[in-house]
Order: sequence, then C-alpha cells, then structure tokens
Amino acid sequence: MDDAVRTAIEEQINHEFEAAYLYLAMAAHFEVQSLDGFGMWMRMQAQEEVAHAMRLFDFLVRRGFAAKLSSVPGPAADFGAPLAIFQQALEHERKVTQLIGSLYELAVANKDRPTQLELQWFVTEQVEEEASVGNVVEQLQMVGDSRAALLMLDQKLGSRATAE
Repeated sequence: MDDAVRTAIEEQINHEFEAAYLYLAMAAHFEVQSLDGFGMWMRMQAQEEVAHAMRLFDFLVRRGFAAKLSSVPGPAADFGAPLAIFQQALEHERKVTQLIGSLYELAVANKDRPTQLELQWFVTEQVEEEASVGNVVEQLQMVGDSRAALLMLDQKLGSRATAE
C-alpha cells in the first residue's frame, strides 16, 4: 500500500471518530431538552461512525499496517433548534461523502484495488447516510412550529434502536 493511501485512510479514521464525537454532542444537546428520541437517533449515528472508523482500522491491520491515530477535536456543545442540528448533520455527511470520494480517487490513482474495493462499501454507505439525515431534515421542515408534531417525530426517531 502506498504511504499516501495509508495516511489518507488514517485521516479518514480520524474523521469518522470526529463524526462520532459530533453526533454524541448532538445527542447530549437533545437529551437535556427532553427530546430523547432525537438523542437516541444521534447516539445510534455516533455508534455507526465508530463502526466505520473500526472498519477502516481493521482494513489497515489486514493489510499489515498499524494505524497511526491522532487526537480528535471536541465538537461544539450548543447546536440550536432541531432543524438546524439536522441541517448541520446533513452538511457533515456531505463533507464525509466528499472525503470518501477523494480517498477513492487516490486509491484509483495508486492502482490500489483492495482499497478501492473496501471504499465501495463506504461510497454506498454515504448515499444511505445522506438520504437518512436528509429525510429527517425534510420532516422537520414539515413540522414547522408544531410542538406536537415535533414530539411525534421525536418518538418516531427514538425507535431507531430497534429498527436498524
């Protein structure tokens, strides 16, 4: 494996852990406002991001490399209204999609087929991630200022733990 590809994978591992921290901070924000369903949804999202990081970590190990991990910056602690939070999450997922795309292009340029194959899973996953978060954004836009509708959506999102 080319050093540039390995380093880029290590950086992506860091981005995935950074995303997990972001979603955990968002979960805490929701939970202190008694929006436990939104909080649960974000907790599950954080767990997915850790799983993504570990998938890349394990890939490097299988290829014979010990991943060099770096520190993860802490996210903000205050995020605003639910719609703004999910819009921020959607923008974050779009950024991750771009990062995965760049990493894939690097693997192609280096003719690293095993990495290309591994990253195919991530490309597909990012389509799913953007769709999932985008769906919640659309639903929050429909909710508008209705507190009752917000609580119904909160309850629906809280069922994610059993649905996925």
